[in-house]
Amino acid sequence: MPRFWQEPAYLHGTKPRTGVLVVNLGTPAAPTAAALRPYLKEFLSDPRVVEIPRPIWWLILNGIILRTRPAKSAAKYASVWTDEGSPLKAHTEKQAKLLAGFFVATGERELMVSWAMRYGQPSIRSRLDEMRAAGCTRILVIPLYPQFAASTTATVMDEVANSLRHWRNLPEIRFIRSFGDDPGYIKALAASVREHWQREGQADRLVLSFHGIPRRSLDLGDPYHCECYKTARLLGEELKLPADRLIVSFQSRFGKAEWLKPYTQPTLEDLARNGIGSVDVMCPGFVSDCLETLEEINMECREAFLHEGGKRFSYIPCLNERQDWIEALKGLSVRHMGHWLTEAGPDAAALAKQAARAREIGASA
Repeated sequence: MPRFWQEPAYLHGTKPRTGVLVVNLGTPAAPTAAALRPYLKEFLSDPRVVEIPRPIWWLILNGIILRTRPAKSAAKYASVWTDEGSPLKAHTEKQAKLLAGFFVATGERELMVSWAMRYGQPSIRSRLDEMRAAGCTRILVIPLYPQFAASTTATVMDEVANSLRHWRNLPEIRFIRSFGDDPGYIKALAASVREHWQREGQADRLVLSFHGIPRRSLDLGDPYHCECYKTARLLGEELKLPADRLIVSFQSRFGKAEWLKPYTQPTLEDLARNGIGSVDVMCPGFVSDCLETLEEINMECREAFLHEGGKRFSYIPCLNERQDWIEALKGLSVRHMGHWLTEAGPDAAALAKQAARAREIGASA
């Protein structure tokens, strides 16, 4: 196999294109043990996801986890699977299509918007290859994790770099590292909460449940914990919610090691036992509803809260296809593409104006 691949045929004078690739975590192809096994193997083999010495982890993963976990996980996936397949995949694809539509509506028809999964299909490599074949010489990569963590965002960066190792003609690459403090994202979260309150009434507490990571990662310098609390603070300020009405917790603990605390389910159980009758629960670390929000939070944690004496558990969905969220995503894209848009052709002036406006919004936040 050659070290570098043959480049696509190029016709001189062809206008270079810009690509935007949104990336989410991933999903099995089906809610079955057979489909879960390769997905979990790829996911849990990533050294950024599990920081255990490789020989020891190989034995644990292949000798225990991949023999027992796929069937259990498959049953959970089956409980949230839809006619469109995996909720995470369906939402991510729709978000990419809506983002592309926003760009088309403003005249940027040459900009290519696509989506990929870090684990599973469609892969980052396959989508980058499609952009390469389409003539994209500049690519903006947007990991759909609002808060940066080495086990999420950084793995996307790793895979993009690995995917480009065999390209002879490398594109210009830009990454959106995180957006947990982006004004558009915060305002979209706040609007979602307010709409929920208008429909259902305001609960005694608003619980913000973020995906957890091992405590050791924080001790070694991972900024995720701080970025989660910054998102929570900004959302609380936007909602003008007293600090004692807002609670931050962390879900999805895996293994026996200590993870970021407080843990979500025990927190909800304690609230119920201490007389807090109603909670609104939101997951600001996810922009798309998925197994962790629909099954772990809206099923398992709901049952736990009510079992301990809670009266009302209300889950506030992720941003999914909300227009204000897609507009925020477009604003993020425009700001990070910057001068790429000013060289975009007949509608460059309009896009340049959008970029300037997006920068103003970011500077004033």
